[in-house]
Amino acid sequence: MAAPTAVPEFQVDPYWPKPLPNNWIIGAVAGVAVDKRDHIWIAHRPSTIAARQLMAERNPPETSCCVRAPSVLVFDRQGTLLRHWGGPGQGFEWPELEHGIYVDANDHVWLAGSGPKDHQLLKFTLDGRFLLQIGRAGQSKGNADTANLNRPADVEVDTVAREVFVADGYGNRRVIVFDSETGAYKRHWGAYGQPPVDGGPEAYGGTAAYTPGQPPSRQFASPVHCVRLTRDRLVYVCDRTNDRYQVFQRDGTFVEEHFIAPQTRLNGSVADLIPSLDPSQEFLFSVDNSNGVARVIRRRDGEVLSTFGRPGRQAGQFHVPHNIAQDSEGSLYISEVDNGQRVQRFVRR
Repeated sequence: MAAPTAVPEFQVDPYWPKPLPNNWIIGAVAGVAVDKRDHIWIAHRPSTIAARQLMAERNPPETSCCVRAPSVLVFDRQGTLLRHWGGPGQGFEWPELEHGIYVDANDHVWLAGSGPKDHQLLKFTLDGRFLLQIGRAGQSKGNADTANLNRPADVEVDTVAREVFVADGYGNRRVIVFDSETGAYKRHWGAYGQPPVDGGPEAYGGTAAYTPGQPPSRQFASPVHCVRLTRDRLVYVCDRTNDRYQVFQRDGTFVEEHFIAPQTRLNGSVADLIPSLDPSQEFLFSVDNSNGVARVIRRRDGEVLSTFGRPGRQAGQFHVPHNIAQDSEGSLYISEVDNGQRVQRFVRR
């Protein structure tokens, strides 16, 4: 019998990233991704930075610091800033409120937004040249609309199949798939692989608010917060407010679901998750923005094996952890929203 795989352990790197240049400061870090070069990408929200922190933008400046950084920042593994861009431009509709970021295997950068009129998904080159927009701002017609999104949270791309999977999102209650090259609609589904519904309370897509101990909702709640693909061709979906993730085949056929910290109310317990990089992807790494922890989950049965972090402001603690990514050495990068406003690196021991 093979020896059981040791549960991964992580330790915070308190010196990552290095200080930003140009008197820059960042807001809520809504998205984090790692590309094939082990460059770490973040999408932050300049609009969330408090006025007291931006006195150097005034004319004349009232203090020596600070000014808001561009929305998209790229670092190497050592924490050195490599690239930056972002914001409104010609030919596309920049989101009102930046959310997820993903860099696919063909070096295309995908950006989502969760503002009230963010019904679009954007695709760029590594240097920020616009390539494609799917959907139009403020045009969503609901869960049956195949042309527009509704406050999408995040994406992942299968470059071989030329498909982009979208967690859609804060307004809709579904996963939707498009051709990643043309933007053409392909398919969509809701919880349990069934059609998603419109109507009812804004936060719950026509279902009652999550109540611990009650039968599981037959619909995704708001938001459908992540979509992740595994090598065995499964699709993992974060149903954050319902304290669960659901697993599907690539065509939307429901496989299973697992509940995490099911007594959690507030914003739910499954903000994001990613599979480990070992050949069988034995583990899932997940962040919980309500309880302020990260978890190591056994993928085959959904058992929580360990947690790390706790609510707080110090290195290794969390204030509203939001998204998670990993580099080729297994280090994790965890972003924080609200007034956490940072991304932390956790090195695998």
